Amino acid sequence: MRIEEDLKLGFRDVLFRPKRSTLNSRAQVELNREFTFKHSGRRWSGVPVIAANMDTVATFAMARALARHEMLTAVHKHYSVEQWQAFVTESGAEVLKHVIVSTGTSDKDFEKLQQILALSDDLGFICIDVANGYSEHFAAFVSRVREQCPQHTIIAGNVVTGEMVEELILCGADIVKVGIGPGSVCTTRVKTGVGYPQLSAIIECADAAHGLGGQIIGDGGCTCPGDVAKAFGGGADFVMLGGMLAAHEECGGELIERDGKQYMKFYGMSSASAMDKHSGGVAKYRAAEGKTVELAYRGPVDNTVNDVLGGVRSTCTYVGAQRLKELTKRTTFIRVREQENNVYGKE
Repeated sequence: MRIEEDLKLGFRDVLFRPKRSTLNSRAQVELNREFTFKHSGRRWSGVPVIAANMDTVATFAMARALARHEMLTAVHKHYSVEQWQAFVTESGAEVLKHVIVSTGTSDKDFEKLQQILALSDDLGFICIDVANGYSEHFAAFVSRVREQCPQHTIIAGNVVTGEMVEELILCGADIVKVGIGPGSVCTTRVKTGVGYPQLSAIIECADAAHGLGGQIIGDGGCTCPGDVAKAFGGGADFVMLGGMLAAHEECGGELIERDGKQYMKFYGMSSASAMDKHSGGVAKYRAAEGKTVELAYRGPVDNTVNDVLGGVRSTCTYVGAQRLKELTKRTTFIRVREQENNVYGKE
């Protein structure tokens, strides 16, 4: 047993230190980024914010909505091949190039992945998604997919430490998904005692990935636009959002009406709700590691997207970053014990 003494930080532990800026308006900030991925060699440009691959969030409808903003959607893995075929038939290349195909790590998942990718050459992203990316089986599966799909951009995760980021990139991942336990409907830290404060995980994993020519996604922990900006400031190339994009018209959660108000169900993908729906219940050898909550229905996602992107643009003006790519170089975080004045409650 050993103890690491240095303090690890979450988004609530820091604020940006403002710096002199030559920007006159938020409209001058460019949020689009362009990447050429290490293994696939593919080039992609767009706004590097991703809808998390949860069945209550990352639907086909969400993919169409976010593509209009040049954002990505990691479409959840529970759609059938037939449903994918209908979606691909109805969608143009401008939508499909902003779509990520999610998969698990079983032989059945591998076969299904091949069938989906065969539907269109415009499906260029794969997300190999598991809660615990530290198993040898997972790394081997990443290698297997890379061998079979040499021209696809592979996302793999989740992990939170630099050495595992390096291993996954060397196994064939272009992008590594970073985050264990920070999500709003994740209870992994409570059930297992395992986790890593998200901002420190991003800072450390970004350093490891960039040293090998890879990228990372900061997955989880964002509760407001300021957190999204902090993730980018810490070095994340992409930021993945679940709860912030939940309960919208484009989502897949059950809509509930109570006392004249509308709510939508939102749950973690390791929750009892998800396992009851997709796996016939919680297996006896494991515990559910997610919550099920009801969120106030928020209508179309466009307003939320504009709020998030507007907040990140504002951050950039405060530190003098004309392009999102420059944000991490312009970032100085200060440690704090307070974030906001809640005397009148939260917005």
